[in-house]
Amino acid sequence: MITKAFLTSMLLSVVTLTFAQSWQIQSTKAIVKNNPKSYTDNIEMSGKRISAIVYYNIDSMGYLSLKRQLIFPQLRLHIKDNDPSWAVYRAYLKEEFSDEMLPLLYKDDKRITMAPLASLVIDGTIIFKHKVGPSGIEIERQLYPSAWQGRFIEEWKLTNRTEVSANIKVGDIKWLQNKPGYSGSYEVSVHSEHPDEITLLPNQSEKINIVYEGKNSNDQDKSNVDDKKERYALLDKAHSNLVFSSPDSVLNTLFAFSKVRAVESIFDSKMGIVHSPGGGRYYAGVWANDQAEYAAPFFPYLGIEDGNLASLNAYNMFFNQMKTIPNHDKNIWASFEMNGDVPCCGDDRGDAAMIAFGSLHFLLAKGDLSAAKEYEPMINWCLTYCEKKKNSDGVIDSQTDEMEGRIPTGTANLSTSCLYYGALDLAIDYYKALNYSTAFITTLTTKKQRLKSAINKYFGANVEGLDTYKYYKEHQNLRHWICLPLVVGIHEKKEATTEALFNRLWSENGVHVEKNSTNPDISKIFWDRATLYALRGTFIAGNTEETLKKLKAFSQTRLLGNRVPYVVEAYPEGNMAHLSAESALYCRVILEGMFGIKPKGLSSFLLTPRLPKDWNEMSLNNVQAFGSSFDITVKRIKNDIEVTTFNRNINKRKSIKILQGGSTVFDLKKL
Repeated sequence: MITKAFLTSMLLSVVTLTFAQSWQIQSTKAIVKNNPKSYTDNIEMSGKRISAIVYYNIDSMGYLSLKRQLIFPQLRLHIKDNDPSWAVYRAYLKEEFSDEMLPLLYKDDKRITMAPLASLVIDGTIIFKHKVGPSGIEIERQLYPSAWQGRFIEEWKLTNRTEVSANIKVGDIKWLQNKPGYSGSYEVSVHSEHPDEITLLPNQSEKINIVYEGKNSNDQDKSNVDDKKERYALLDKAHSNLVFSSPDSVLNTLFAFSKVRAVESIFDSKMGIVHSPGGGRYYAGVWANDQAEYAAPFFPYLGIEDGNLASLNAYNMFFNQMKTIPNHDKNIWASFEMNGDVPCCGDDRGDAAMIAFGSLHFLLAKGDLSAAKEYEPMINWCLTYCEKKKNSDGVIDSQTDEMEGRIPTGTANLSTSCLYYGALDLAIDYYKALNYSTAFITTLTTKKQRLKSAINKYFGANVEGLDTYKYYKEHQNLRHWICLPLVVGIHEKKEATTEALFNRLWSENGVHVEKNSTNPDISKIFWDRATLYALRGTFIAGNTEETLKKLKAFSQTRLLGNRVPYVVEAYPEGNMAHLSAESALYCRVILEGMFGIKPKGLSSFLLTPRLPKDWNEMSLNNVQAFGSSFDITVKRIKNDIEVTTFNRNINKRKSIKILQGGSTVFDLKKL
């Protein structure tokens, strides 16, 4: 007979198992999975000369197996004569290492085997803590990339959990392979660093390292660098700057994790240091969307100089090409890949609009007048090019968009026109900061107003019963990028557009590209970048409560679900790779969406906080933008919102009360 008590005990055991299997937040710097079983995932970690994707599989008994895919972005290989033409864009030196290439451990003439896992921690490194096995030796394995060198380290911490001394013998690992490449002969090696024999007293620990390395055979050996110390220095810097605090621990933590992923994916190259997407495919290169539009506008707020310098180096590549097209009669490349040696590709994706929209935000937020002046010709080129691509309907022609022809986009798409509109909007304040004439500013304002009218007229349509936007003239389905008008401040159709994004296109993985009954394959596709733009746009349009609900669900899935701990690129393409610029976009949902930060000058910004009704306070601390270090605190005071900005540089603060949904402008030099 099945009793009520038996059913209750079974239910409790299922709940306990589910809790034990789930990811939990340990702090804003770390998540943990205790007693993991039947779980498979991967995580990417990067340094200046290496990126590592660690694939981990935990079986039903808790036993772990690893595969380490190591990418050395600077070490370009020759492609094979039967490779497809695109192979030249992915000719990085890559190696994969399984667990077969690990040192063997012995105690009392018996081999020590890895016990099942007790826990798995991700904190900017990945830590596998094994249970104590029959030998009485506890093994903890921590994996991380070198910050500066082409090295990947797997550190083992051996701890004696018995009550007597333990003598452990360690087998040695030495492996070396040479490969010819564009820059000479490359060496890939694996070696272990440890004494031959270790004696551990009870509860005493000792560490050994397994080092995976790729380098040019002529490179100078820098093995004396403390790789772990350098890795944590980067993590600590990311966690110390631009700190988001709210009542929601998931949002706080994913924001902190996203800062790490955004800033770690910066690589040495012949172009200087550059930010690159990663994901096993995109390294030591720059793209007009990922770097110029998505990531660069985030880096001034984070304030880690490598991020700002990498952004300028990306803009330099596009700027230099623009100088060779003085008549604006040819589009610029979409990317410069493989250390900048291999540009791509021929079609105009609206790249000039991408660069203008991203660089104007970056230059204003950076707050550096000399940089703003230096890149003025680049801004002028982009705006002039877009203006020349304006068609008879007043919108901007482009051959495709950032989806690069994966799905149809017509001859003029909503993305390119909206990005140009957003660029004109920012350009008004940019040229004011450069003291342009009132007449010039008036001309820009007129262009912006006319483009807004043209966008609403040309793209505005009843699509699937909603008064929203069609993506191009002949299009008949709702598509993810209809969120872009909301992002750039075109809000005439915000209710229907939000309905389309959050009800028609929304899934457990955010906004799908398109729901298309005649092409079901399109209906399966999602790109997180579109979800992140949609969340940013609906916040900007004032839809705080519904957007927060969607943001919380999406963040819970990405941080603590089955594919962790970052937002991803896409599916099925790339199989949800951890591309870096998407993490910058996540942070921008908070900065520009929830706090409503919008540059108004080199030292000033508009603030339109969207404080959720169940929150009494939220803050951003140690923001590094507009030429200052400052804090923003938003508090609920009865029916009003009190906004306080504190400029750390001059030790001054200013508090203003505004209505819910209201705005105010802060000039950090005039607090």
